[in-house]
Amino acid sequence: MLTRSARASLLLSVLLATPLATISTQTTAPASPSPVGGGPVGTILIAHGGDSAWNARVIDLATQVHTGGPVEVSFLMGPFAPAHRFQDAVARLERAGVSSIVVVPVLVSSHSGHFDQVRYLAGEPVSLDSVMTHHLHMSGIERPVTTVPLHLTRAMDDAPELAEALADRALAATGEPAHRALFLVGHGPNSAEDYAAWMENLRVVADSVRRRTGFRDVRVDMVRDDAPAPVRAEAVRRIRELIGLQHDVTGRDVIVVPVVVSSGTVNRATIPADLRDLRVVYAPEPLLPHAALARWVERRVRAAAAGAEPLTTRAP
Repeated sequence: MLTRSARASLLLSVLLATPLATISTQTTAPASPSPVGGGPVGTILIAHGGDSAWNARVIDLATQVHTGGPVEVSFLMGPFAPAHRFQDAVARLERAGVSSIVVVPVLVSSHSGHFDQVRYLAGEPVSLDSVMTHHLHMSGIERPVTTVPLHLTRAMDDAPELAEALADRALAATGEPAHRALFLVGHGPNSAEDYAAWMENLRVVADSVRRRTGFRDVRVDMVRDDAPAPVRAEAVRRIRELIGLQHDVTGRDVIVVPVVVSSGTVNRATIPADLRDLRVVYAPEPLLPHAALARWVERRVRAAAAGAEPLTTRAP
C-alpha cells in the first residue's frame, strides 16, 4: 500500500505530465509606428485602478520608466479614475508633441474584460459587455479624438520580467527553496476560455520561476474571484488540494505568492481567507514595486516603436 507521501508524489507526477491545450491569439498585423514629425514616442500605462494606495504603485512605476519620451498613467475604474482618464492622457501627450503613443496595459493577462476595455480605447473594433461599458461610463472614460497614432502592446502574459519579480518575492520568504514548494496564485478571469489562456502563459512563468529559484515544486492557479460562485468555489478547492499535496511531498509549509499588480483586497484579504488553515507561508507583496516591471514597460515600448510587438495600430 502506498503511503500518503507516495500517493501525493504520484498525483503531482500525473499533473506534471498532463499536456496543455494550445491557445492561439489572433492579432491585427501592425503597421510600422514610424514617427510623424520626428517627435518623441509617448507612453500611457493603463491599469485596473483601485484606492489611492493601489494607484500610487502604478504612478511610481511611471516615474521609473525611461523611454526617451513622456509617460502618462490612466486607470480604468475606481474612485480616482475620473482624474486619470485615458482621453486626457492622450491629449496631454499630443500637446507635448509626441509622434506616436504606445499604450501598455499594466495587467497580468491579455485575456480579460479589462484588456478588452483597453483594446476598445485604443481603437480596436471591440464590443464590450454591459459591465465593462458601465465601468468606463461611470468614470467618464471615452475613446480619444486624436491625430496621433496609438499602438497597443500586450499585457504581462508570459514576460520574463514577471517571472523575475515573482521569483524575488518567493525567495524573500524562505532561505531553503530546494526543500520547499511554491504556489503562485492569481485573481484570474471569469470564462473558461480566458482561464485556459491565462494558464498557458502562467505555466511558462511558473517554469521560469522554478529555474530561477530552485524550488522543489512550483504550481500556479487562480481564485477566479469575479466568476460565478460555483466556479470560484471549485477554483479555491483545487488550489487548496494542490497546496495540500505540495505540503505532503515536501513535509514543509508551502510558500504562497500572489500574482497581482498592486496591493488591494485580493492579496490582503481574499487570498489569505481562501488559504485559511493550510500549512503555508504567505508572502503578500504584489508585483509592484519591482524594478523588473519598469524594464518590462521599456521593452514593450521599444518593440512597439520599432513595429515589432504592438497588438494593434490605430492610424489617425
